[in-house]
Amino acid sequence: MPMTSPVARARERRANALVAALWWTGAVGIAFFIAQGGLTTSTPVDYLYSLGRMAGIIAAVLVMNQVLLISRVPWIERVLGHDRAAATHSLMGKVAFIAMLVHAALILIMTAHYDGRSVLATIPALWDFGWYMVAAQAALGFFTLVVVTSLLIVRRRWRYETWHGVHLFVYIAIALVVPHQFIEGSTFRGKGPAWYFWVLLYVVTFGSWLVYRVGRPLVAARRYGLVVSEVTANPDGSTSVVMTGAGIERLRAKPGQFFLWRFLAPGWWLQAHPFSLSRGPDHTLRITVGASGDFSRSLAQLPVGTRVLAEGPLGVFTSDVRTGTGVVYVAGGIGVTPLRALLDEPHEGSVDIVLRSHAQEASPLRDEVHELAARHGARVHEFYGPRGFGWSTVAEPTTLAALVPGVSERDVYICGPVAWADAVAADALAAGVPAHAIHRERFGWS
Repeated sequence: MPMTSPVARARERRANALVAALWWTGAVGIAFFIAQGGLTTSTPVDYLYSLGRMAGIIAAVLVMNQVLLISRVPWIERVLGHDRAAATHSLMGKVAFIAMLVHAALILIMTAHYDGRSVLATIPALWDFGWYMVAAQAALGFFTLVVVTSLLIVRRRWRYETWHGVHLFVYIAIALVVPHQFIEGSTFRGKGPAWYFWVLLYVVTFGSWLVYRVGRPLVAARRYGLVVSEVTANPDGSTSVVMTGAGIERLRAKPGQFFLWRFLAPGWWLQAHPFSLSRGPDHTLRITVGASGDFSRSLAQLPVGTRVLAEGPLGVFTSDVRTGTGVVYVAGGIGVTPLRALLDEPHEGSVDIVLRSHAQEASPLRDEVHELAARHGARVHEFYGPRGFGWSTVAEPTTLAALVPGVSERDVYICGPVAWADAVAADALAAGVPAHAIHRERFGWS
């Protein structure tokens, strides 16, 4: 088994340090709270009230970090990559919601205790404090809606468009919860150090979001003038869309990366979707989209000449992260798109390509993959039919170790449905491939 490369170790250290820093920001918020007398109490039971306030501080910090992680800040994308940023975002959301519930419950219980009321009678009584408390309660309801609809068992039953629309309520929830923090929270009165800490946190977080989620796509749209120049319905049911513009090479996009695409035409402009480049970028950008939902199916009717807003390039699923002596590309269905783009680059060492789909005629970009494989002297392994144990098929069960001799010395790139990709990654680890040499691009909602 090859040793972890210095580059891989350094990259992992940077990623771990960044994630740790984001988590420990909550401790900074707690430190300011304590420094300003937040733990000063008259009776032991008062500590429960202080604990509730600290839970609220942790929740607020983690929600801000969630927004920062999805702000497409370039240095975060480079250090963490899209997958880890999304996974950290999701985990922080769960912890933040638990902290919100603890905060709300303890503050409610202790307020009822201080006022000599029942808990149920205290809920409407909190409205007497002012509109900001009503807004805070509404915010908790919106956060609950977002968290519940983010659960895997719910997401699987929803269209992406519906889920994404509901998920936007988190921004409304944040806007509703901020006033009670600054107006009611004694930590923020008097504009002491804690006040400036929170102002800085909000400015950096939402400033980054505005710059990179709103400003940069608008600037890019004006600078490059991206428009749809070609729409092709492919035999496998997918649709390829080619975009042209002025000076596209200045985007510095790389094979394996993706953009968030928004097509400015009636019926499409309200939604932005992540799609990988399906060939190496040159003076054009091409995506290939499987017919998996209402939006993706409708792209075959996208008018040529449609203007395009693009956020990106995003992701670290590129050749820059290779550490081995060769490469194995493993694609599930439409997950072939970033791997097809990577095949446009020069390769050193052995190349194996694994295509997995339910039928040969439904295998996207198959002819292009075979053409490029011949150019690189690569071997193509194809598996079609129902999935068996692991990642291959019932008819042809196999493992990467059996399929690719010396796979432990190579980088393995995996792209496809999440559960299937998990099985491929587990098989690669079992075959002796180091974790740092397994690269993934998840095709899911997380």
